[in-house]
Amino acid sequence: MAGHSAVPGRSVTSRALGILDAFGSDAPRLSLSEIAERSGTPLTTAHRLLGELTDWGALVRRPDGRYEIGRKLWDLGLLAPVQLGLRQVAAPFLLDLHTTVRDTVHLAVREGHYALYVERISGRVSVPIVSQVGSRLPLHATGVGKVLLAAAPDDVVEQVLSDLRPVTRHTVVDRHRLSLELAEVRRRRYARTCEEMSAGAASIAVPVQVERPAGPLAVAALGIVVPPQRRDLARMVPALEMAARGIARELARSLEFH
Repeated sequence: MAGHSAVPGRSVTSRALGILDAFGSDAPRLSLSEIAERSGTPLTTAHRLLGELTDWGALVRRPDGRYEIGRKLWDLGLLAPVQLGLRQVAAPFLLDLHTTVRDTVHLAVREGHYALYVERISGRVSVPIVSQVGSRLPLHATGVGKVLLAAAPDDVVEQVLSDLRPVTRHTVVDRHRLSLELAEVRRRRYARTCEEMSAGAASIAVPVQVERPAGPLAVAALGIVVPPQRRDLARMVPALEMAARGIARELARSLEFH
């Protein structure tokens, strides 16, 4: 769990960083008292620092009074070499794919038990889209999420399977069924969903997989969102795979995976 114990004489900077460190995948939204407790910061000091961090944009105060990470930190995070490199490398391939399919295309990486959406090109407006750049959605309920989950370490898979929660009435929350589905994703190298994340939307996704001497590494997932009545999802796989191979090839060169 994130957070620090109280340390006498901590600087203002260390206290502010401690408040930010209180947030995590297990606690994306926290109240004032929870932040103070997890960060080891006196309540009055936490309240003052929260106001400053919120004013700057590092945090956002929700209508219910709880806090969550703000867009400013996301924007700064995109400047990190891996994120920035991935988005820059993927951009032309996402654009080409969108031009071909005309549907919403998105790119995601795994962050804990969530799919973190790092890029998106919007498609037909008739399809309800939940994902936004910077949003985190459950691995087990999204196409890109299932691809990333299928490639995740065993302990991550076990943790996700142990806490399956429904998002819609179509979300797969049966442990055995999802285990079989993940095995199928590994075999056929793509994942499909139908209204598991939101009504009126289906998706298909493939891994962006970099080849290394130590073995392949799924660094991201590339997906398309379409209306659930579409019957040609499988036909989109070759276009997705071609784009994913292009991204992986250029990413391997730019980040020197080999």
